[in-house]
Amino acid sequence: MSVGLGILLTFGLFLGLLTVGLSVPVAIALPALVLLVIQGGFSSLNSLGFIAWGSMSSFTLTAVPLFILMAEILSVSGLSARIYRGLSKLVSGLPGGLLQTNIAGCAIFSAVSGSSVATAASIGRVALPQLLSRNYARPISAGSLAAGGTLGILIPPSIAMIIYGTFTQTSVPQLFMAGMVPGLLLTLLFMIYIGLHATLFPAVAPREKLSLSLREVMTALGDVSPFAILIAGTLGLLYLGIVTTTEAATIGCILAAILAMIFGNLTIAGLVDAIRSTVLMVGSILFLILAAFLFSAAISFSGIGIEIVNFVVSLELTRIEFFVSLFIIFTVLGCLIESLGMIVITVPLIFPMLGNYGIDPLLFGVVLVLFVELAQITPPMGINLFIIQGIWDGNLGDVVKGAIPFAIIMFLTAGLLVLWPAVALWLPQQMTN
Repeated sequence: MSVGLGILLTFGLFLGLLTVGLSVPVAIALPALVLLVIQGGFSSLNSLGFIAWGSMSSFTLTAVPLFILMAEILSVSGLSARIYRGLSKLVSGLPGGLLQTNIAGCAIFSAVSGSSVATAASIGRVALPQLLSRNYARPISAGSLAAGGTLGILIPPSIAMIIYGTFTQTSVPQLFMAGMVPGLLLTLLFMIYIGLHATLFPAVAPREKLSLSLREVMTALGDVSPFAILIAGTLGLLYLGIVTTTEAATIGCILAAILAMIFGNLTIAGLVDAIRSTVLMVGSILFLILAAFLFSAAISFSGIGIEIVNFVVSLELTRIEFFVSLFIIFTVLGCLIESLGMIVITVPLIFPMLGNYGIDPLLFGVVLVLFVELAQITPPMGINLFIIQGIWDGNLGDVVKGAIPFAIIMFLTAGLLVLWPAVALWLPQQMTN
């Protein structure tokens, strides 16, 4: 079978399986199996054991369930409500009121969860009832939470970056450092947009109390302090080079459990629920990774990967044109599949091309995550849109309308990184030095 026919068959079958409603891992794995059998006969399936072992035996992947468990412990213990309460006092006096708290809360929760879904769900459950009860405008309320939740895969620790590092053999701690400045910049831009919007259209956000007593400030700092301890105990030790990514995640789980018992209401039943949710989520992620490694092996065996690389190189795209092409691809994929699915499908195909355009793997990892963030608030498959819509049981159109300005900010931030890579690469370079 020719390479062109192989490409048509593989991606046609993949899209067809998605159309009939099969899950993304199955839609990835079945075309890969078909391609292996067509190219090498049934004897090629003898390699499945090696592929499965190679995909699951990565030490870096052990950090994924630990970071997810840490986020689940924080959620079931009520600590996410505590951080929102504290931040609502510290930043709600800014133009935009509790909308600013949404972004700040998502940013801090992201720094200990690593999951966009966990961030949007945890902060959204706490914030939306308060926002609606105080007559905040529905579109920007929902949009700020959907967009703020995407910070969970950019601000370290990031499950998406761990998986990207696993596929590309890129240093995960350096990826975390590369995502730090863009993540904080994106948080700042979100808050600036909310401030300007609330100033120009005061009806969207009622004015909150501006002055706080010393006692209220100390109480608010006390509500935020558990997260400061958790961030210092995980990311702080990781960036200092004292622990590995997996060790940092282990310390984070232990600290989260201790803090949840001291400052939250963690119970045995809650811990069991957290473990159950973690097992279900990790099982889904690992199945997706296995399917992705199978897909990667199939396109490598058939020569499709090399042909795609040669075709793209023959187009003689400039570096900017290459990134614009990626943006278009991820925008389309974001309408079909969820975020991790995009990463595991595209990275094996795109990563070999980076050397031709002089693109640093760390920079590409950050830009990739930004594109995936955009996809998470891109209808009709943007998962954060559905999470927020499900929490408030409101109109999905309001969520989409509110998320659009934040999507534009993400796109501009990605463009900034492409034009000035030092925004992402400066901190990892300092870490190396």
